[in-house]
Amino acid sequence: MPEGLRQVAAKCSRGCDHACEAPHEVTPRGGWILDGMSTTERPRILVVGGGYVGLYAARRILKKMRYGEATVTVVDPRSYMTYQPFLPEAAAGSISPRHVVVPLRRVLPKAEVLTGRVTTIDQESKVATIAPLVGEAYDLPFDYLVIAMGAVSRTFPIPGLAENGIGMKGVEEAIGLRNHVLEQLDKADSTNDEDVRRRALTFVFVGGGFAGAETVGEVEDMARDAAKYYPNVRREDMRFILVDVAPGILPEVGPKLGEWGLEHLKSRGVECYLGTSMKSCVGGHVELSNGLEVDSSTIVWTAGVKPNPALARFGLPLGPKGHVDVDATMQVRGSGHIWAAGDNAQVPDLAAGKDGAYCPPNAQHALRQAKVLGDNIISALRGFPRRAYKHGNKGAVAGLGLHKGVAMIVVGKTRIKLKGRLAWYMHRTYHGLAVPTWNRKIRVFADWTLAMFLKREVVSLGAMEHPREEFYEAASPVTAAATEEAAAERKTRVKESRAVNHREEAKAS
Repeated sequence: MPEGLRQVAAKCSRGCDHACEAPHEVTPRGGWILDGMSTTERPRILVVGGGYVGLYAARRILKKMRYGEATVTVVDPRSYMTYQPFLPEAAAGSISPRHVVVPLRRVLPKAEVLTGRVTTIDQESKVATIAPLVGEAYDLPFDYLVIAMGAVSRTFPIPGLAENGIGMKGVEEAIGLRNHVLEQLDKADSTNDEDVRRRALTFVFVGGGFAGAETVGEVEDMARDAAKYYPNVRREDMRFILVDVAPGILPEVGPKLGEWGLEHLKSRGVECYLGTSMKSCVGGHVELSNGLEVDSSTIVWTAGVKPNPALARFGLPLGPKGHVDVDATMQVRGSGHIWAAGDNAQVPDLAAGKDGAYCPPNAQHALRQAKVLGDNIISALRGFPRRAYKHGNKGAVAGLGLHKGVAMIVVGKTRIKLKGRLAWYMHRTYHGLAVPTWNRKIRVFADWTLAMFLKREVVSLGAMEHPREEFYEAASPVTAAATEEAAAERKTRVKESRAVNHREEAKAS
């Protein structure tokens, strides 16, 4: 249980702390004291998830509410928010991984941030069960609830995928992918075994959306630069394979720009197999539905996302794909105190102009939904009408490596299509300004500016994944066999020393 948070007994409406027998009204449940204030006096807004929607909704609420009007509590297993559009660049070393994440406590200084998971939600009594990283679970009452748990990687029952696949949903995976790719170059440069070399230099990417196309573009760019420092590795020795079941890549920017992006990747030596799926990758042996088989040590999975499966435990109304069912104000249908938005909700797309249309799960909608959701909770606190969410598509940008990208910008009814260096500048400008806090904006632009004058870092820090391994080997308990062996060595050295002494004494006499 967090420090400063303690349960108190139910009080009557007159503030009696003792067991009151008077016939006046008594609060139905105990409150929680935080900084001297109880939720029976100050409503608690509980935000489940600290991603795009969770962070921006909490910021909006804190900005709009009056002093002491409510308590905002954010619960997330991580103490930071990851700006996912920067993950491909973090994997390529163009941005420091530290600048891809935003500390929740720093961005939300007036909120209570709890590091843990919400395991159950009692909608009737308005109580959530919090499981912290350490210690026992505890109950936390709330008055308003925001479901912002985001999405997880969408996978299929493909043999070998769980054991060999690498995702791209978190900064840890981006760092791991970068270290892994550079380690493969180390292996290929140091071995004489052609099979080991071929396997190490084969990189398979499954998924041709934003994440897949951007990741293969950035990683290929990094590997091309890194090859300059490996005498036995050339770019021609590497094999990059992009697989997608769809007929094209980058559907978010339209078919023409998607086709340009496809041809651009092909011109850089990336093998693209569309209308194709991966059937198996057991032991790193990749089998595709078109009959192609390759051995690879690097299999990156970016084939879409799905709502967080934990939503099924909360008793919320869910759509056919597992999203929380909400109305246009992002209020959960059938509930007067629960809201949801972002990747874990199906929000009606009023701008589409047709029934049954929902907003696509992307950062553009998540950021804007969060602000409207925050305004609507403030309105609910004050008894004002809620506002429906309506946002037209403003376009999309994608980077395909250094100085390469595609962009589609919507201005009124006009669609401006860009490609190449200009689109890449647009991509960086948009996301550089969109990342939360000026601290992170400045650091990201500083990374990009330094990269114009300094060469890309190509060092692998694979030991970071197991930082205690070397120390453990040095400090691990000595076994009995090792003790006996050491004792035998000491006896041998003593005998040899005595023999030497005897010989020297004999010579002296």
